[in-house]
Amino acid sequence: MLSYASIMLLAGIGIPILAAMNASLGKYLNSPVAASAFAFFVAFCIALLALLLNEKSFLKEIATAPKHLFFAGTFIAFYVLSITFVAPHFGVGNAIFFVLLGQMLSAAIIDHYGLFGAQVNQLSLMRFSGILVMVFGIWLTQKA
Repeated sequence: MLSYASIMLLAGIGIPILAAMNASLGKYLNSPVAASAFAFFVAFCIALLALLLNEKSFLKEIATAPKHLFFAGTFIAFYVLSITFVAPHFGVGNAIFFVLLGQMLSAAIIDHYGLFGAQVNQLSLMRFSGILVMVFGIWLTQKA
């Protein structure tokens, strides 16, 4: 079975591929919004299939879940729409650089405060330094 790290590595590999493919589709369709809608349709179909294949019932838990958590999809929509629009003009590498920077900063804040039920992982000097090294490394790859 794949490890969590392997799964996330594959997911990370997919982000620039998604950006490039959706940006290209947006050019062909002359509409980044239409390209994004098709991406969401395919994603919805895959998620629905995974849901239907899952044995667990989730329907009774819906009523008890905090309502604001159901709006997480707005972040996906913003990401896909923005990357589809920005990548053809800014470059996939540049766009992903800022996506990664935003992910590292928001993840550090979420972990530090345990937001949304996340496991608390304090932002120590060592962790902050690691984030700076990652930012510098990503920046170097864009300048090379």
